[in-house]
Amino acid sequence: MSRLKLELADIFRAHGPAWRQAHAGHVSLTQLKVMSAIEACRTEALGGHVAGSAKCGHHHIAYNSCKNRHCPKCQGPAARDWMAARAADLLPVEYFHLVFTLPAEIAQVAYWNKKAVYDLLFRASAETVMTIAADPKRLGARVGMTAVLHTWGSALTHHPHIHMIVPG
Repeated sequence: MSRLKLELADIFRAHGPAWRQAHAGHVSLTQLKVMSAIEACRTEALGGHVAGSAKCGHHHIAYNSCKNRHCPKCQGPAARDWMAARAADLLPVEYFHLVFTLPAEIAQVAYWNKKAVYDLLFRASAETVMTIAADPKRLGARVGMTAVLHTWGSALTHHPHIHMIVPG
C-alpha cells in the first residue's frame, strides 16, 4: 500500500541537506536534531519489529518512531488532544489576533542577533498594545495578552513575527 500524501519528513529528506548547507551557522543544534529525528521517524534508521501471522504467513514491518515532540507523525494525535483541551479552557470572550512583523531589513539583523532583536520585538509589540489600550480616547483600559514568536513564515523562510491574542 503506498502513501498518497506528502509528509514533512519527505520534504526534509528531499531538500533538508541543501537547506542545512545554505543556512549553515544560522540553524541551532536543537533545530538540526529535530529535522534529523523527523527524517528518520518510522524508517529503518530507527529499527523496528515484524508482526506476523503463522496461519496466513502475512507479516508487516513496523518501524520505530522518533518520539520527538515536534514530529507531526509522533505528536499529531497528542497535539490535537492538547488543542481540544485548550479550547475547553477558553473564556467565553471575544479576542483580537494581532501580528507584528519585522521589516525585511531588520529581519536580516535578527538573523545574526536573535536574542536582542526578538526581545525588542516582544517588548515593542506589548508596549504598543498597552499604550493604545490605555489611551482614554480609545479604550482607557489595562489589557492582558498572550504572545508567541514565529521565526519562519509559511514559505519556510526566515520571517520573524509575533502572534498576539488580546481579549476584546
